[in-house]
Amino acid sequence: MLYHLYDLQHAMLTPMRLQAELTQSLFRNPLNPASYTHMGRFISATAEMMERNSRRFGKPEFGLHYTNINGKKVEVEEEVILEKPFCRLLNFKRDTKRNDPKVLIAAPMSGHYATLLRGTVKALLPHHNVFITDWEDTRQVPKKAGPFDLDSYITYLREFMSLLGPDVHIIAVCQPAVPVLAAVSLMATENDPNQPLSMTLMGGPIDTRVSKTEVTELAETRPLSWFEQMVVMDVPFYYPGAHRKVYPGFMQLSGFMSMNLDRHVGSYMGFYHHLISGDGDSAAAHRKFYNEYLSVMDIPAEFYLQTVKTVFQTHDLPKFQMQWKDPLSGKSVPVRPQDIRHTALLTIEGEKDDISARGQTTAAHELCYGLSQHKQFHHFQMDCGHYGIFNGRRWREQIMPRIRHVIRSVDPDKDPIPKADLKRTPDLAPERFNRDKHGIAAIRRWLKEERPQSYKETAATYKREKNHPNVHKGELV
Repeated sequence: MLYHLYDLQHAMLTPMRLQAELTQSLFRNPLNPASYTHMGRFISATAEMMERNSRRFGKPEFGLHYTNINGKKVEVEEEVILEKPFCRLLNFKRDTKRNDPKVLIAAPMSGHYATLLRGTVKALLPHHNVFITDWEDTRQVPKKAGPFDLDSYITYLREFMSLLGPDVHIIAVCQPAVPVLAAVSLMATENDPNQPLSMTLMGGPIDTRVSKTEVTELAETRPLSWFEQMVVMDVPFYYPGAHRKVYPGFMQLSGFMSMNLDRHVGSYMGFYHHLISGDGDSAAAHRKFYNEYLSVMDIPAEFYLQTVKTVFQTHDLPKFQMQWKDPLSGKSVPVRPQDIRHTALLTIEGEKDDISARGQTTAAHELCYGLSQHKQFHHFQMDCGHYGIFNGRRWREQIMPRIRHVIRSVDPDKDPIPKADLKRTPDLAPERFNRDKHGIAAIRRWLKEERPQSYKETAATYKREKNHPNVHKGELV
């Protein structure tokens, strides 16, 4: 019912939004003398604020029509490699004969569209053949397409990696870290010839017991039934995905905004003042960010609920208890990250990440204890929040070059990076993973010293299962 009320409110605000657009156009027109006055800019700014606050932002475009390689402009074309009910596998096809590593970016299915990773793709494009999972808004997927859960996500990833072949590299941004690690683990257990050469996990919730955030606390302190009752809704009958159960995008957006409400309110007030003062560049930067941030999609309820339970409540993966349901046989198959021996592992975390805090992603190394140490890497980016891990200056200058370095080190038979590009973005190597420095025990010591309250909270919720046959000696203590 709430979904219907939300749509009704949007429809009722349409006349006001159209009037605001008309007023904005009138007082921004350079032929109108009033547009050059303070009062004219005040009216135009007020109208734009009204229009933006009542608008529903649709799916943005990637808009990556070219890249720059060795000082030359190279055209880029989006090509759909494979289309499935819930996802399209996109390739950013460059008009070049370069033989660069194939990189599959696993975009999160967490409310925002894959276009949120535009900056991620843009930075990788010059020296990589980039593919990305472009997830569909679930309200647009007819119910006859069947359900989609965490097991389905893992199945999609396995299919995509098999399609791209054994020389692919996979990058998981945030939430997909768990299904990516699970998919690669299953391929390793089966000795699949299409196992990726490298796996990069960025700011993902591999083991949320290591350190706490508002996200983990909400999931841990509420029973699964609470999420079913409070955030799961039926798609209204007038959408293609009518009667599907989803976690609506507008509710997810409310959650995103509430986590940093003061920052968002301050940003909007700043935007308002920029409009009135005529600071067009600052106003344009605000529009660019929030046009993307406010574009949200519905996600399948079964995927959301299974993720909450498996990742945040029962912690199946770090306890070596995760199971994947084979869609062909219907049987449950154990997920064994300790079987990974072929795929190099790079983990990346940000100092100020308030979504996946320090140690949650690094925990992957503890699980992949069968992997040789020379194939394990880690990078901890100082003064970097969650969004900054995959977008912005630190991503382009500090993080991307380290990913590029690892990819090239395990896939050397590719065209070299042009010297002019290396001069602009120098090569950087991540640290080798050192358990004494980067491991879970080290993170626990850091928490105890730097954030004692967080340490107490994690210690209170973590229960080591000494007698469990699948618990590895390197698990959190």
